[in-house]
Amino acid sequence: MTSAVTTDTSARPGYGQLLRTPGALGFVLPGFAARLPFGMLTISILLLVQHTTGSYGSAGIVAAVTGISMALSAPLMGAFTDRFGQSAVLVPVVLAHGAAVSGLAALALAGAPVWALALAAVPTGASVPQVGPMVRARWAARLEGSPLLPTAAAFESVTDEFTFVVGPVLATALCTGVHPAAGLVTEATLTLIGGLVFAARRSGQPATHAPSAADGKRAFALSSPGLRVLVFAFLGIGAVFGGMQVSLAAFSAEIGNPGANGLLYGVFAAGNMIAGIAMGAIAWKIGPRRRLILGYIGLTAAASVLWTADSAILLGALGLVVGLFIAPALITGYTMVEQLVPANARTEAFTWLTGSIAFGQALAVILAGRLTDAHGSSYGFLVPMAATALALASLLALRARLAPKAPSRIVSASATGDEREAPAAAAAAASAEAVAAPEAGVAGAPAGSRNRVNERGMGHRVPVTVD
Repeated sequence: MTSAVTTDTSARPGYGQLLRTPGALGFVLPGFAARLPFGMLTISILLLVQHTTGSYGSAGIVAAVTGISMALSAPLMGAFTDRFGQSAVLVPVVLAHGAAVSGLAALALAGAPVWALALAAVPTGASVPQVGPMVRARWAARLEGSPLLPTAAAFESVTDEFTFVVGPVLATALCTGVHPAAGLVTEATLTLIGGLVFAARRSGQPATHAPSAADGKRAFALSSPGLRVLVFAFLGIGAVFGGMQVSLAAFSAEIGNPGANGLLYGVFAAGNMIAGIAMGAIAWKIGPRRRLILGYIGLTAAASVLWTADSAILLGALGLVVGLFIAPALITGYTMVEQLVPANARTEAFTWLTGSIAFGQALAVILAGRLTDAHGSSYGFLVPMAATALALASLLALRARLAPKAPSRIVSASATGDEREAPAAAAAAASAEAVAAPEAGVAGAPAGSRNRVNERGMGHRVPVTVD
């Protein structure tokens, strides 16, 4: 009989405790290196194509095709990863991406027409390696049922946003100070090297889930109604990223300081990163669905005033506020995947969310590029406002679908807002744990806490929280 191990989680879960997870640094560090170039791709394409064509609209089309291609291929890449493993998928993908980016850069410098650049953008986007979802899948596999899982989601958001602080600044500096194609060349080189190093770190990879002869089927992530709601919500987040990239670049050109683009976007991404750090440090007492909705309300309100900025200082301040509200929605959405999607489809689920961001970003780049060319940067900022308002409306209308069908893995004496909406499930969970805990040999829990034993035999002492 497997002996239970009790972990006292009465102390607030933190980043230090997360990074002390056995084997975590083995995939966290190479994972960061492999995804750093992702923050450089769209802005590098925008700056190169705008330089060669003189049009933000044309640049937006090429960048949008890249994003749409990535959005369509990401779930397929995630499904292959769940079935065949991360290394088996990642190695050929990064090789293909290096070749595709090189071809796109060569065509742009040769003065190829926009349709040719758009055609070359298809394999460029389709071959973007989904390293972020792979890292999240490794965390989910290691921390399943642990109170550290939201901390891991926050940590990953901080890591993502750090790449969006460094990436645009680095790409802008390379494209404006070295050569218009230098950003894309650097992105392809770093993706190839980082991706191969991450693929070589096989420790911590989730188990593959090939269909068995017994059942002949596997779970599909998008069959979850809750994930479909999150996908639509993440479209709005992607639209913020895309609208900001185009409109900030245009605004910087309008004030006669193109180099300010990287700084302004870096401030925006820094707000996201700061909020992400705070998200992981807070012991939340409200359910994830409520956190998601509240965060999205703040994001919509902040995005609705971007178009009013008439100076770089004011735009930087407003961009910082927008970034502060992205993190709560983004982190909470990723955290909810563990409750909404079966374990054998989680990499695919994460890629659906990542692809949704890319698709929303692509659409926003097209619309913002057209509006910016015709009317100026202030009109480009209307795209994030409209997209977040639509996404918020759908989130509020379909919020019931975000309630997990299975009971939460973390049980408290007082149910959270989400658990109160499924009282029967919560009561069943409490009853089952009352029987299971003594049999597992976990005893002596202090007043105000309960013991639970998950399917791996790992017990957790969970403090009571009150919503």
